Amino acid sequence: MTTTMRIEEVQSTTKKQRIATHTHIKGLGLDANGTAIPMSAGFVGQVAAREAAGLVVDMIRQKKMAGRALLLAGPPSTGKTALALGISQELGSKVPFCPMVGSEVYSSEVKKTEVLMENFRRAIGLRIKENKEVYEGEVTELSPEETESTSGGYGKAISHVIIGLKTVKGTKQLKLDPTIYDALIKEKVAVGDVIYIEANSGAVKRVGRCDAFATEYDLEAEEYVPIPKGEVHKKKEIVQDVTLHDLDAANARPQGGQDILSLMGQMMKPRKTEITDKLRQEINKVVNRYIDEGIAELVPGVLFIDEVHMLDIECFSYLNRALESSISPIVIFATNRGICNVRGTDMTSPHGIPVDLLDRLVIIRTETYGPTEMIQILAIRAQVEELDIDEESLAYLGEIGQQASLRHAIQLLSPASVVAKTNGRDKICKADLEEVTALYLDAKSSARLLQEQQERYIT
Repeated sequence: MTTTMRIEEVQSTTKKQRIATHTHIKGLGLDANGTAIPMSAGFVGQVAAREAAGLVVDMIRQKKMAGRALLLAGPPSTGKTALALGISQELGSKVPFCPMVGSEVYSSEVKKTEVLMENFRRAIGLRIKENKEVYEGEVTELSPEETESTSGGYGKAISHVIIGLKTVKGTKQLKLDPTIYDALIKEKVAVGDVIYIEANSGAVKRVGRCDAFATEYDLEAEEYVPIPKGEVHKKKEIVQDVTLHDLDAANARPQGGQDILSLMGQMMKPRKTEITDKLRQEINKVVNRYIDEGIAELVPGVLFIDEVHMLDIECFSYLNRALESSISPIVIFATNRGICNVRGTDMTSPHGIPVDLLDRLVIIRTETYGPTEMIQILAIRAQVEELDIDEESLAYLGEIGQQASLRHAIQLLSPASVVAKTNGRDKICKADLEEVTALYLDAKSSARLLQEQQERYIT
């Protein structure tokens, strides 16, 4: 008698993406003409703001926006950070996007202006195109030719190395400099290995053992690779994407000498060092030369500064200068402040930004969400967090969002799902939300309680 085999449901082993506040934002949700689709790419409403951001994306792509700045202004939880993330998604991974918060500049080790400049440089990319000549293949012969040592004595010196390389198309014998032989020994190259040698620098890289030598062992430490296709001598175009900060950091590190002080400096844990203005100017010169020669291309990215009202007057005056420099990214600020003091001064100004910097900005306003838009956003969040919720509960959450805030309504979703599971249900219903609402206060009701029971608290 044959028994039917039960095949259990196999759980996928792919890592579940961690769900963050803005995981659902996939772009700006615009059609081909740049008109906002009411509900698209995780966005709901904010039609005017999204269309304005879409124009900014087009200008960035055409490189007409460098050195300009944009301000996203609106009440809390109206989607300012979401808009900035939408812009970064639209631009794709090739354009650098560097997010930071206004309060990041206050470090005890590094000057405020240095932190700003570092982030400015992180947001500027450089695409370097390089033509490399490479010899690659399976090593068929490796014989060092020795001569009598020139320094006298009995030692032998290697005059040159004969190496045979084989690919699918043919074989080639090369005569190499003795310094390359040292590199071959370092890489532990033996006959039967697949290697490549760069013609310009003489760098040697061992790719692995040729798969013709693969044995029948189940486990082996060796990595087997197929024999390379094409000719032994190839010309490759290599494109590298780096940011200016990467270049700064690579050149700022002291290379270290042999004296005791530099050795001790290398052993001690290095503190964050400032990169001098002089070094940056030198790097800019080299970068400009590369651009003129056509080797490299500048890719101005986006620097996003959230909570920009946290910066003080020194930072703002520095930003004025930085925005006008020849190499600068597109800067996007975001703030939820109205008319308030500029930090570090007694003067009041719109958004807490000095008037002379406001003059240089294009301002995009974000509007508060209506009840229907809130319900749509809550439905999207429930879907992203894989929660099952009925229409009545969504409408009730929308009301909570109107009275308290959208963030508070979104935060109640997860505890409500836990309560529903405890009650033996998968779907969240209104009773679960009422229970959770009774447990957690929002900011407004908490403030009201404080006013009513003021005498009980220490002031």
